[in-house]
Amino acid sequence: MIELTEGYVDSLALNASAIKNAQGLVKKRSFVQLNKSEDGKLLFGECSGSGKSNYACSADFIEPEKPVMRCSCPSRQFPCKHTLGLLYAYVGGETFEQADVPEDITTKREKAEKREQKKAEQVTVGEDTKPKVKKVNKSALKKKIQAQLEGLDLLEKLTLSLIRGGLGTIDSKTLKMIQEHVKQLGNYYLTGAQSELRRLVVLLDDEDNRETAYTSIMEQLTLIHALIKKGRAHLTAKLNDPELKLDPESTIEEWLGHAWQLSELKEFGLMSEKVELIQLAFAGYIDQGREEYMDRGYWLDKESGEVHRTIQYRPYKASKYIKEEDSFFDVALVSELYLYPGDINRRVRWEKMTSRPLTPQDLEPVHAKAHRSYADAIKLVKNQLKNPLGDRNPVMLLHVVDVRQLEQGQFVILDEAGHQLLLDDLSPIGYKTVSLLSYVSEENLHDVSMLVMFEHHLDTGRLVAQPLTIIKGADITRLLY
Repeated sequence: MIELTEGYVDSLALNASAIKNAQGLVKKRSFVQLNKSEDGKLLFGECSGSGKSNYACSADFIEPEKPVMRCSCPSRQFPCKHTLGLLYAYVGGETFEQADVPEDITTKREKAEKREQKKAEQVTVGEDTKPKVKKVNKSALKKKIQAQLEGLDLLEKLTLSLIRGGLGTIDSKTLKMIQEHVKQLGNYYLTGAQSELRRLVVLLDDEDNRETAYTSIMEQLTLIHALIKKGRAHLTAKLNDPELKLDPESTIEEWLGHAWQLSELKEFGLMSEKVELIQLAFAGYIDQGREEYMDRGYWLDKESGEVHRTIQYRPYKASKYIKEEDSFFDVALVSELYLYPGDINRRVRWEKMTSRPLTPQDLEPVHAKAHRSYADAIKLVKNQLKNPLGDRNPVMLLHVVDVRQLEQGQFVILDEAGHQLLLDDLSPIGYKTVSLLSYVSEENLHDVSMLVMFEHHLDTGRLVAQPLTIIKGADITRLLY
């Protein structure tokens, strides 16, 4: 028998609308037939719809980590609301009558099994021979690198002219010229630099708040300058390397526009097996630089204690066809976890996942892995912030002895040594959470673990943090979800 939770079914849905529509089918009793196989690995049934005949839907868990959803409806969403509704009905305790596996599904299973068997045979044969090395078209890659270097030269000339001219002289004509450069950078394979230049345009285009945004504008120009300098050094060194190898140690490849393939990460040993993850916070953003929606989750690796992040990008025009991530409240059981190059909060991805309900025992590592010394935690954060291309808003799990409100109304957290850390709402998040502390019970503000996001304020020179989640014993209070 398969074990499903509502949270797991939610995670399969394309978006919140799909969840609502699927649950609506269950409430309206739209399923005229609900069945399960003898081994409980297949759920199937029929759902009445707008068509003349019922829609036949199924969820095949013969591979629990990679379930196969099928439906006869014409929906372009996958999985569709009928398949999701079938799963919600199962989770909700609806009666599923035992029945034989439909012939068409048996046939599809057999075909899938043959494909997997063929792959396994190829791997077995390959074990006795030298592994195939992916051929790289070095000539084409060299041309790409040379084009990227030309693009960096173009970007450098632009930024230097902006600085020499002064930010106060920037007008609509200048902004139009910068936007043209944004488009040109795409021709030089510099998608990372393209996004950062577009982000600069957004800051400069806000005429009403330009003076207050000068600090952010200068910080963005500093980032672009660092990208030019480090990118040029990296690409020049790469050209001198006969193998033209990728750099798996830093994030420079991504900054220059490289999209890491899972096979590449595995080749560099950036993969862990059988990992259990607990999501501690989640938020959706609009990334104006990339012109995409961004779903970001922060997850604790139970064994290592590291806080990783998942990032899902959804282009504006195609967003309704791409799965929208959401808060996840169960334990994610990941057979193969791929880690991107980086420092604190490395980005992770996976292809297959199962889940189980979160238990109080699962949260014990959360408290054990929390940083108990703010001085040590801040040192790690500052070391990362020294890198202009590092994540400007690292997230850490801290042990909090007490949360106090100062006379000025500001909140601070204290560690065991009495060191204070000021809490404040940060601009990158776009959601206010500090004020929510007033509604948290006193019990959950003492001797707790707290997930916080850091930011260095250039105008004051102070490092502040925004609370994201509070964990007390077996209770999790999400301020951001």
